[in-house]
Amino acid sequence: MANIKDLKRRIKSTKSTFKITSAMKLVSAAKLARAQHAIVSSRPYAQELENLIKTISGLSQNYSHPFLKENSENKQTILLVISSNKGLCGGYNNTLSKAVKAFIKENTDRDVKVYFIGKKARILLSAFVNKGKTYTFKALEPTYSEVREVASELSHLFESGEIGKLYVAYNLFKSALNFIPTVKQVLPLSLDNNEKEKIINEFPFDFKYDPNPNEILDSLVPEAYYTSVYTSILDALASEHGSRMSAMDNATRNCKEMIRSLTLKMNKLRQAMITKELIEVVSGAESLNG
Repeated sequence: MANIKDLKRRIKSTKSTFKITSAMKLVSAAKLARAQHAIVSSRPYAQELENLIKTISGLSQNYSHPFLKENSENKQTILLVISSNKGLCGGYNNTLSKAVKAFIKENTDRDVKVYFIGKKARILLSAFVNKGKTYTFKALEPTYSEVREVASELSHLFESGEIGKLYVAYNLFKSALNFIPTVKQVLPLSLDNNEKEKIINEFPFDFKYDPNPNEILDSLVPEAYYTSVYTSILDALASEHGSRMSAMDNATRNCKEMIRSLTLKMNKLRQAMITKELIEVVSGAESLNG
């Protein structure tokens, strides 16, 4: 049974942990606010850009771009997994790793090589996947130019025919307490026949383009690809900060409860010792009075 000295030491240690988790919660909340603003601001642009490309490419005849070319015979595939470099963020990395394992299991007909941004998923998946390159950045939150360099390197592999498809696995940010493990295809930027027919029916008239549609798409298609990869990283960052804030909030509340419980236990033990001493004093006095 623990004595008062042990309980005091445990209370002191728990209070130190409480200060750390409280500070980390505040830091994550501040980072989440910034990351949430970034992804909420970027999503409308990315969505409108994607819709614009679908509309123009659906209405244009015989347009071709390397990023749009399907190669069903090439089974070489790269999956870029975006995870965190740090822990203490709840189930953020575990749920993403499960989604990656499920994707690989569902695509046994493809030769999937896994590239990484962030080391935590690489550690969790190292024994289960064919590992490729791991990308690192100067800061924990990469800039658009750094992300574009990574995306450009991967797109070169697609254009050269070394791979047939490129996927990105990340946690899609929904709210501070909710994210969805997601695997999406970023290359090729395909538009199936049903979507084309829907666009043609929606716009049964000709647009006037300046410059011509091919020149517009030549500039927009690569931009859509780079934006898709970048918004995936923004989603992952916002999800990470939200998950860490939630985890630290839970840890802080657990520390409070533990401090309360240990303090109560210490006070009961102290009271028992005082009561025992009083009983001994009273018993001794009564024995003297005989």
